[in-house]
Amino acid sequence: MLKVGIFGVGHLGKFHVQNWKALDGVEVVGFCDPNDTHAQQTIAEYGLKRFHSEEELIEASDAIDVVTPTQFHFPICEAALRKSKHVFVEKPLANDMEEARRLVKLVGEAKVKFQVGHVERFNPAFLALNNRSLQPMFIEVHRLAQFNPRGTEVSVILDLMIHDIDIILHLVGSPVKTIHASGVAVMTDTPDIANVRIEFQNGCVANLTSSRISMKKMRKIRLFQKDAYIGMDLLEKKTEIIKLKSSGDDHLFSFDIDTQHGAKTVAVEYPDIVQENAIRMELKAFRDAIRFNTATVVSEHDGLAAMEVAHQILEKIGSASIRSSVD
Repeated sequence: MLKVGIFGVGHLGKFHVQNWKALDGVEVVGFCDPNDTHAQQTIAEYGLKRFHSEEELIEASDAIDVVTPTQFHFPICEAALRKSKHVFVEKPLANDMEEARRLVKLVGEAKVKFQVGHVERFNPAFLALNNRSLQPMFIEVHRLAQFNPRGTEVSVILDLMIHDIDIILHLVGSPVKTIHASGVAVMTDTPDIANVRIEFQNGCVANLTSSRISMKKMRKIRLFQKDAYIGMDLLEKKTEIIKLKSSGDDHLFSFDIDTQHGAKTVAVEYPDIVQENAIRMELKAFRDAIRFNTATVVSEHDGLAAMEVAHQILEKIGSASIRSSVD
């Protein structure tokens, strides 16, 4: 039985509690949260033990789940790793790059399982593309959200865009060549809306727009590659593939289009979407990595890579703001 301790039982933490309790082979030994309201609600609803000492909860656990505000990620993860405990931590990995690099080093020394909560890797629309040949050369991303004070202790880059940065780095699999970025702080002291262009060494280009001050929600990723267009709606959990028809596509809806090289037949495919609980899937994957001694789906290195790009974007936005004020 895997003993799990949870740090943070606020809005997102409660979903983690629910899903840990639904997994076989897991015992939630308790939680730690300084907020008395959150704590009392969790005790009343789930009957869990509240720990007032972080050290005692770590000692009582085989693995910990960190669902606290970002500034508390490092000290909790560090304490757990020094006790050789497995760690699941919500994104972003840490509050700054120094903390993130130190955590990666500690994971290597502790030789434990460590997973970062980039939950979109488990989105059914994204999982529908498993075992597909994806070699995108252009990517368009829009992630728009209505304003919510929760999470605004960090910029929109680390709050929202980092989800898409992680997915794009995973899909492209090539080093970043250049980054261009602009952003504006509207409701907070950090950028609330940003537009970013990332160019990769293999020639792929990704355009990302993220906003947390929009009137409506949107989470879409569009991939363009030599033989296909692929659209993922991560909010609606839908995926479509429009591609040049091949010999195995006779069952698909198709139509002809005229090009300068003659008529081409295009097929439209809607992959089967298995409607799963993404949070439960990521926690299950973490549990299984511990149980079967396999690699975590989103490792500390993945979390660090996403943070590196995110902080480069923030530096570009900061530099642009300085030039604008000077001009």
